[in-house]
Amino acid sequence: MKPKIGVMGSANEKGNAGRIPAKSLKLAYDLGQEIARHNCILVNGACNGIPNAAARGAMNNDGFVIGISPAKNLEEHAKRYRFPTKYYSVIIYTGFGFKGRNVVNVSNCDAVIIVGGRVGTLNEFTIAYDEGQVIGIMEGSGGVADNLKKIIKIVDKNTGAMVIFDKEPHTLVKRVLREIEKRAKSSKIE
Repeated sequence: MKPKIGVMGSANEKGNAGRIPAKSLKLAYDLGQEIARHNCILVNGACNGIPNAAARGAMNNDGFVIGISPAKNLEEHAKRYRFPTKYYSVIIYTGFGFKGRNVVNVSNCDAVIIVGGRVGTLNEFTIAYDEGQVIGIMEGSGGVADNLKKIIKIVDKNTGAMVIFDKEPHTLVKRVLREIEKRAKSSKIE
């Protein structure tokens, strides 16, 4: 079975905190490319910004992308949320809103990678951390990602999560995949 790697980050290119830096969008695109090149499935929140940049990178490299939407159907996804559909192989409509969608999103990944982000991304990180997942952090991508070392120290809780920090998308994806494989072997899952 192909590994499923989530890319989590800010959805809105414009919002209360301003525009997502071009560097963060480029890093997300490059992560999507690397996930596709490593024959993995990309999973994200089926929204604009960082998730859409990653989806674009994967699809432009013949990848497979699963979007987990907070909407209850395509109409709500496109009209109410104004979320994209173009760079997705499959979109799953949860009808759970953002917080419920985040749980479904993260729990359907073998690992997540955090890029930039704000409060929603922090929520996705804490879900993955609490569940003991493999978590990649794209260092230098801004937002929440650049503050997670401090947050982890404050939390000071061993959940079994493996948090991997890296500044290079190719290296980060390779390191995350090695940890996924290591866990699969120790669990005797093939």
